[in-house]
Amino acid sequence: MMGGNGFKGGRGGFLTEEEKQNSPKITLRLLKRMFSYLVPYWKQLIVSVLAIIISSVFGVFPTILTGRIIDEGLLEQNLPVLIRLIGLSFGVLILANLISVLESYTNVWMAENITFDMRNKMYSHLQRMSHRFFTTSKQGDIITRMTSDIGGVQSVLTGTWTSILQNFATLTVALVTMYTKSPLLATIGIVVVPLFILPTKRVGKRRWEITLESRKHNDDINQILNETLSLSGQLLSKLFVTENYEFDRYQEANKQMIRLNIKESMAGKWFRVVINVFTNIGPMLIYLVGGILIIEYGNTDLTIGDITVMVALLGRMYGPVNSLLNIQVDMIRSMALFDRIFEYFDLPVEIDNDPQALRPESFAGELAFEEVSFHYDPDQPILNNVSFELKPGSSVAIVGPSGAGKSTIINLIPRLYDVTGGRILLDGVDIRKLDLAFLRQHIGVVTQDTYLFNGTIRENLLYAKPDATQAEIEQACSEANIHAFISGLPKGYDTVVGNRGMKLSGGEKQRLSIARIILRKPGLIIFDEATSSLDSISEHAIQEAIEPILAKSTSLIIAHRLSTILSADEILVLEKGKIVERGDHETLVKKGGIYTMLYNTQMKQT
Repeated sequence: MMGGNGFKGGRGGFLTEEEKQNSPKITLRLLKRMFSYLVPYWKQLIVSVLAIIISSVFGVFPTILTGRIIDEGLLEQNLPVLIRLIGLSFGVLILANLISVLESYTNVWMAENITFDMRNKMYSHLQRMSHRFFTTSKQGDIITRMTSDIGGVQSVLTGTWTSILQNFATLTVALVTMYTKSPLLATIGIVVVPLFILPTKRVGKRRWEITLESRKHNDDINQILNETLSLSGQLLSKLFVTENYEFDRYQEANKQMIRLNIKESMAGKWFRVVINVFTNIGPMLIYLVGGILIIEYGNTDLTIGDITVMVALLGRMYGPVNSLLNIQVDMIRSMALFDRIFEYFDLPVEIDNDPQALRPESFAGELAFEEVSFHYDPDQPILNNVSFELKPGSSVAIVGPSGAGKSTIINLIPRLYDVTGGRILLDGVDIRKLDLAFLRQHIGVVTQDTYLFNGTIRENLLYAKPDATQAEIEQACSEANIHAFISGLPKGYDTVVGNRGMKLSGGEKQRLSIARIILRKPGLIIFDEATSSLDSISEHAIQEAIEPILAKSTSLIIAHRLSTILSADEILVLEKGKIVERGDHETLVKKGGIYTMLYNTQMKQT
């Protein structure tokens, strides 16, 4: 009669404390925004709603025909009528299932396209986020919004909302049919429904609480296993002779887990006993009252088939009623999902194009910092009135202790951040007035931490210039002092570098990075600590690659190792966000200041 529709396992219809605390405020604006994603697919939505309603009506129809099969076919022993009614019932059943397939396809198609739109919008929006966003946000959270959260929207569209509409339609058809046949029996059946629902909710909530507690203990057990059975954990427990302590800890956690498992299992057993009792009370009462009406009072309007239909429809009502009682929980979870997605959509774009952004016809690469200041927190300035110039074809190096603000200067030039004071000029134009794509296309940055995609060497190089010829690729690699190495590989330029280039050494990755920049041919090249983490041999190879570039390019060099900047036209010494010394290498060494100290320290290490 009832089947397994009464109790929902897992999370069921209960919110966790975290969900209760973070449940979004349901407003008209939020609802309109959610449904705005359905507007482009309004035709499919209409088809889906009609299909759900028709399928739900047709799904109940065979149950209604059961009464006529019993009364007109079996009791009157009329075989032709029996065959006709069974055939009609079978045909309606097939039609209902076919319409259900149409409804499922329409829902899935609509959900896939809506999530397709949302993923594209989210990805496009995240690409426009500033560097600050990615340095302050958890990468896992960003990926979750892009994948799980938007994927959850599909479940809401194909599951939650569809289920609500189906349950409403089924319940409405069942109620109308029951009251049409016998208002008295229908009322008796409806009065019994709470006797089934209330125990379901109460026992279900108790099982949910036990399940949560059980999960917590399971997490504790897994933590103990991860800590004590790992290589490091085993070594530590042996060295400190704590094997017995760890065993006692595990045994106690395991004992608690067993206790909760037994408790949860028995709660389920008693639950099924209660449910079996209450699911049969309704049908028994309908049989009893119906029998009294027919036998004692000779009610000719009520037939055995009608009573059978009433009992069957009552059974069909339990599932929808129970599901609709959880509508608040389902809606809160759906709203929370959309709220999280909209939270990211509403993040402001900090670094954006000026409405009248400029795209100059030429780019000489003349760089000027005019009293540039920058801070993340006003109370902790990073740069303070920094001014310098970089003429086309020349090179400027910036050195200084860690935390002096060297990398911040690099980040400001391609507008990964915007200055908080002063301005940066390129060819005499404030970079905030330049088109972002134009600005970044003419700047090449060789970073300290080289990032390579998990593809071939050729694919990583073509990232800089997709239409580059093989001759251009080889020329760039030759200038970067890496072509000979690549040619010696079994697959040459088709060698896969692995995740983040893990199959290559640090020096090889760095030279590939330089080749990638050469291939792009930017007007301004920036080297950010390009050799700081390399051994002496790799550093020498990088220097051989960099020196010709410095000789013919406009370049800015951030250096930890001073050996890489000896030939720079000007060296700036940065300390606590200010330029405290400037000049060429020889001048600064003789000056006896911070640069002299840095140089002497490194010479001693060498």
